[in-house]
Amino acid sequence: MDRVLSGMRPTGKLHLGHLHGVLQNWKELQDKYECFYFVADWHALTTDYKISHEIKNNTIEMVADWLAVGLNPEKSTLFIQSKVKEHAELHLLLSMITPLGWLERNPTYKEMKNEIKNKDINNYGFLGYPVLQTADIIIYHAKYVPVGMDQIPHLELSREIARRFNFIYKTNFFIEPEPILTDFAKIPGIDGRKMSKSYNNAIFISDKGKDLEKKVLNLVTDTHRVRRTDPGDPERCLAYNFHKIYCTENELEMINKECPKAGIGCFDCKKILLKRISEKLAPIQEKREKYISNKNLILDILEEGSNKAKKIAKETVDKVNEIIGLKY
Repeated sequence: MDRVLSGMRPTGKLHLGHLHGVLQNWKELQDKYECFYFVADWHALTTDYKISHEIKNNTIEMVADWLAVGLNPEKSTLFIQSKVKEHAELHLLLSMITPLGWLERNPTYKEMKNEIKNKDINNYGFLGYPVLQTADIIIYHAKYVPVGMDQIPHLELSREIARRFNFIYKTNFFIEPEPILTDFAKIPGIDGRKMSKSYNNAIFISDKGKDLEKKVLNLVTDTHRVRRTDPGDPERCLAYNFHKIYCTENELEMINKECPKAGIGCFDCKKILLKRISEKLAPIQEKREKYISNKNLILDILEEGSNKAKKIAKETVDKVNEIIGLKY
């Protein structure tokens, strides 16, 4: 089977954006490919090095969500990046051949430099993270990396680094990884911006009861609809993005019929949504609680996966050293 590689920075509990944008896709891919999914804890240090003490607990919270959604350690290799030291060795070797200009022109580097104002990210690790990202992928000879359209330029940089290695050392050892384009519903935060923990606008997979109710009822609706008697337009309503994912066809038909003539109010509409989200999340949350109450099981799964990943990574790095002439 062809290999798929993807990772996620451990920022703690995951939200609905992760669920629909990443995890459901990962779950489907594990039935078609040999999948490697890793905790990108070294990548987390590029921006969160001052709060590194939070990474271990964040890892446990995140992987509990992975397992609850349906990632299966019998189908996929789940591991921790820093437990496989060969990632760092290959990163070092690739950094020697990666032109500085490639990193400085990286669109994500420029965007995050402009967006992140509350952290000092003027460090080598942040500039060079695409080289580590490349090592993460090609060390397993992964043929595919699941990405959205906005991430294609990032993967192209990894392809260029792999291509440059092959050219310099006159080999075809590394595969140039290809994208698997993911098609998923865009999930905005409760304020309309991108759903993000840092924006404090996220609905978490683990949210339930009063916490979930408060967030759903605070979803922005059609801003043109000031009073209950005003007609609305579902396509202008932020909450309707969630309705399209969670509600039944009959409910969507009713909303599209009644909202434009003020036949249903925003509060009642969001009450329907709250019920549906609660129903969809309940079985995931039940599994999550079983995992989070047994953190050692999570760590054991990651340890086993890390050992499996390390065997493959070591073979790759040993061969790389042989290719470049550092095998003594």
